[in-house]
Amino acid sequence: METLEEVELCFPHINTSCRSTSRPDMETTLIYCVLSCIIVLTVILNLLVIISISHFRQLHTTTNLLLLSLSVADFLVGLLEMPCHLHNQGCWLLGDPMCAVYVFLGYLIVSVSVGSMVLISIDRYIAICSPMFYTTRVTLSRVKLCVCLCWIFSFVHSIWVLRDFIIQPHIYYPCYGNCVGSVDVAEGAVDLIATFLGPILIISVLYLRVFAVVVSQARAMRSHVTVVSTERSQTVKAKKSEIKAARTLGIVMIVFLICSCPYYCFAVTAESSLDASTAVFELWFLYLNSTFNPVIYVFFYPWFRKSIKHIFTLQILQPGSRGVSVM
Repeated sequence: METLEEVELCFPHINTSCRSTSRPDMETTLIYCVLSCIIVLTVILNLLVIISISHFRQLHTTTNLLLLSLSVADFLVGLLEMPCHLHNQGCWLLGDPMCAVYVFLGYLIVSVSVGSMVLISIDRYIAICSPMFYTTRVTLSRVKLCVCLCWIFSFVHSIWVLRDFIIQPHIYYPCYGNCVGSVDVAEGAVDLIATFLGPILIISVLYLRVFAVVVSQARAMRSHVTVVSTERSQTVKAKKSEIKAARTLGIVMIVFLICSCPYYCFAVTAESSLDASTAVFELWFLYLNSTFNPVIYVFFYPWFRKSIKHIFTLQILQPGSRGVSVM
């Protein structure tokens, strides 16, 4: 019995060592294979989005720039966070410094994703509700500035929330060989408001307003209401492309809320502690949002499908491919 007990320990020669949660059975192997496929899919699809928006000049729009920021965050989730969490199995063998970096990146990426979602909702609000002023208010330079500020704020926010953990991560470990991201109650409350409750409120209010405008325009079109051709009346109508983009990005928002709610609800009930043995489902459900986003683009964005065709056929390597029309 002692031998079996030692085998389960992350560090068999240390009495305070954590126990490995891995079990070499058929079910564990199947789950491992499925999650590995999800990781590969997440990395590839988000990389395709990044290459598409970065390469083709026609896709260098304000909305796509926000999608690029979101895709970079999702790509980092698939490249760094998912593999580390999959191979952790209750044992962290990379030391305290790498544990602090891993937890910090997790907070940073989630914060950037949420910030990008808020910026996207603001972009759609202006495009639908104030189309006349969209081109003057929402410019590429301003969007680039907002994206940079989003990443800077997320970096500062994550450093502040995890400042004690980054300095002494080992004091938060329940046992030796574990990597548990934990924050105090005050910091946890601020993080909950800044990365979940606050953004949800902003996104909900803006999209309710957006869809109210879209519904009113749809009713007017169905009832064949002719509007007097004045400059004011024409500015109220949004383009069909803008409405379609709002609908697609609205689906992205809904998926984000569905994927993030279990994680944050668990974070509140678990006293702001992220324990891999009890939060594995909630954490992976949060990670799945990074997989769903590019999948939604495949189904709802024709330009993404055309871009994928150009990438896989290596047409992007040809001279002048940046100017090819994919819209």
